[in-house]
Amino acid sequence: MREVIFDTETTGLDPKTGDRMVEIGCVEMIGRVETGRTFHAYFNPERDMPVEAERVHGLSAAFLATKPRFAEVADELLEFLGDAPLVAHNAGFDFGFLNNELERIGRAAIDMERMVDTVALARKKHPGAKNSLDALCTRYGIDRSHRVKHGALLDAELLAQVYVELTGGRQIGLGLAEAESLTVVETATIAAAPAAGRVARPPRPHAASPEELERHREFVAGIENAIWAR
Repeated sequence: MREVIFDTETTGLDPKTGDRMVEIGCVEMIGRVETGRTFHAYFNPERDMPVEAERVHGLSAAFLATKPRFAEVADELLEFLGDAPLVAHNAGFDFGFLNNELERIGRAAIDMERMVDTVALARKKHPGAKNSLDALCTRYGIDRSHRVKHGALLDAELLAQVYVELTGGRQIGLGLAEAESLTVVETATIAAAPAAGRVARPPRPHAASPEELERHREFVAGIENAIWAR
């Protein structure tokens, strides 16, 4: 099954009061294995950047002023998302901003039925524990040392690893390993089968002959101060 793990960065907490999405990062997974395909974009929010928000993600108004507006990238983003389930941490927040941007340009909102919230999954699996992305990375031994500030693509990549653990902890690349093992077994089976028309050789004896056993006894008897004879 194809799934897309995504994260957003914004100018604030509420799109209804004028806050805008300024970054999105998406990671494609098939069968809970990352494919290597990603989507990443910054957006010009056409407004100022509050100091509090800039402290979180480090994106300044001057930096974003040179980036495309959401409308210019919307088609490419929607093509990447396709009809896959969309996985996010505190997904209602990210869906709210993504749908707000779509509605602003007259596009249909993404169906909330596609939403998979990893906060809800974490609360169910670890009731009473901290369920922030940082806390879950620590719990599952996921390296986040390069996460100095929030970044949409980096956080989506970390969340992809967390999502695997929350949904069963399947070993990354297990599917490929299984396929390789199957190939080896099939190849070995083919190699073991005799070619058509070829007479199979009788099995070779593997037990020692009486002469070999006698020579071995003579050899062992000649060992001085053998440890097994003490």
